Amino acid sequence: MAETTADRIAAEIIERTGGDIRLALPLGLGKPVTLLNALTRAVAARPDVRLSILTALTLERPDMGQGMARRLLEPAADRLFGKYPQIEYARMMRDGTLPDNIEVSEFFMQAGRWLSQPVAQRRYIAANYTHALDVLRRWRPNVMMQLLAPVDGDHFSLSCNTDISADLLDDRRAGRQDFVLAAEVNDTLPAMTGPQALVDRGEVQMLMDDGPQFELFSVVKRPVGAVEHAIGLHVSRLIRDGGTLQIGIGAIGDAVAHALMLRHAGKALDIQRNSPFAQDGFDESGAFDAGLYVVTEMLVDGLLQLFKVGIVRREVDGVAIHAGFFVDCRAFYQALRGLTEAEHARIRMMPVSFTNQLYGDEDAKRAARTDARFVNAAMKVTLMGGVTSDITSSGQVVSGIGGQFNFIEQAFALDGARSIITLPATRTKAGQTTSNIVWSHPHESVPRAYRDIVVTEYGIADLRGMRDEVAVARMVRIADSRFQDDLVAQAKAAGKLAADFTVPDGWRCNTPRQLTGWLEPAGLPNFPFGTDFDDVEQRLLPALDLLSQTQGNRAAMIRLVLEGLRAGDADRACMDRMALTAPRGVRNRLEALALKGALRQVG
Repeated sequence: MAETTADRIAAEIIERTGGDIRLALPLGLGKPVTLLNALTRAVAARPDVRLSILTALTLERPDMGQGMARRLLEPAADRLFGKYPQIEYARMMRDGTLPDNIEVSEFFMQAGRWLSQPVAQRRYIAANYTHALDVLRRWRPNVMMQLLAPVDGDHFSLSCNTDISADLLDDRRAGRQDFVLAAEVNDTLPAMTGPQALVDRGEVQMLMDDGPQFELFSVVKRPVGAVEHAIGLHVSRLIRDGGTLQIGIGAIGDAVAHALMLRHAGKALDIQRNSPFAQDGFDESGAFDAGLYVVTEMLVDGLLQLFKVGIVRREVDGVAIHAGFFVDCRAFYQALRGLTEAEHARIRMMPVSFTNQLYGDEDAKRAARTDARFVNAAMKVTLMGGVTSDITSSGQVVSGIGGQFNFIEQAFALDGARSIITLPATRTKAGQTTSNIVWSHPHESVPRAYRDIVVTEYGIADLRGMRDEVAVARMVRIADSRFQDDLVAQAKAAGKLAADFTVPDGWRCNTPRQLTGWLEPAGLPNFPFGTDFDDVEQRLLPALDLLSQTQGNRAAMIRLVLEGLRAGDADRACMDRMALTAPRGVRNRLEALALKGALRQVG
């Protein structure tokens, strides 16, 4: 095989470091995959060389698995996820071939991807986003790698990853760090400008600008269902015009952005008035006349949509959005590349030492971040307000705390600011539905002393400064009614509710049926900001979600198969797409019937 520029750079890195490589690698999209894979292969072939990588968020296509998941995803993988190359160290970790002279530590992992990988679990580093820089500084990398976007003949853009890279490069300029910068140029990476995002050509010691222009990783948009839309509508009543906003990626983030658009257009209030769920004192409404300012670690599509329609327009030093990194869908990247020069100037990529904390120019940050609302998702919340966002009860890390605690801490430090934790009230797995509001959890990501606002599809619980008995009761109020009595019993047993406390009748309507009855007439979209799924795939998604929830529950699966027998030849296009029109073998026939049954049930 002919030697490439990437191979030559890998050999030079080994030579310059004496074969002991401590590689600082950006999280997410900023990984220069061609260079990185060349270095990984070179070190794997040299047992005398050592490579230690410190990074986060290694992006991979989802495991196609078997059965329905493979049938849906495999034919559409390039369209959905982009032709993003496999990262070699991740492949080796997954198949057990990572050699002893290569180790990888992450402080944030792609959600759910490494739950069953003991090596990844053991090497995870628990660190808030702003503290990851300190971890890197103490570790003293001797190599930094970065994917760069071309700007002009003298400059490149850090683009998607100013987050920690900008501060590391400042450290090097000041003589506090000593490392070589190896970079790969990708023409499709949006070139974000501004002083913190720019790198002089002379600062790059090893540059590959003739490599393959691989497609950027595309995050597939998940459908926004009734649960997410309800949460979004509730959250929209908490956002003050003229204030500051941060939201995250995913269906709930899209729902919040869409609800703010509905509110701005005067279309949200009528929907909210029809809610059957207990109301509260939060009633922010009306158009965003002054507009919002965004300070966020992650620039997501929902925030960009709000910027494009003029809701995000309050400026701080001429900037409407300050963000630390981004990774999103292909349409998002296209929208960034299509910004006008004036729009570009109003979006500034910054290090997370700016976005995620108040230290450094604190007076200016306080003045800018008025009436801040920091919206973040959780997996579970306890009745007393402890938040679990990144870890299972058995101690396995699902993702990482990232910057969530940073923003919660800001919410308590800033005048008029609030932290808003969102989560669905329940989850269903193997046909069994459980409550995401629990009495306790052995591993809390955010302790209950930082309890503030919690939002489920059933309403808003304001917990800040409340006595335990009030906080517990308010959490019961937004729990699914199927679990309220058990939660109350546990709280009473611990002495946190009075013995004569009973769940009021007005709280007993927290059911999926009531939720559907409330929102179905509103005709809210499943994909407010578009999707890479085609029309047939969009019809398949809710049926496949039902099948996934039923997996492992024999009785529920039998019911779907029987429903499928009654369905006849309905929805031929969906069956064709899943290659189950003429199934062969018992297993495939049962899968086909179950899919027909699920399609029939979801309508």
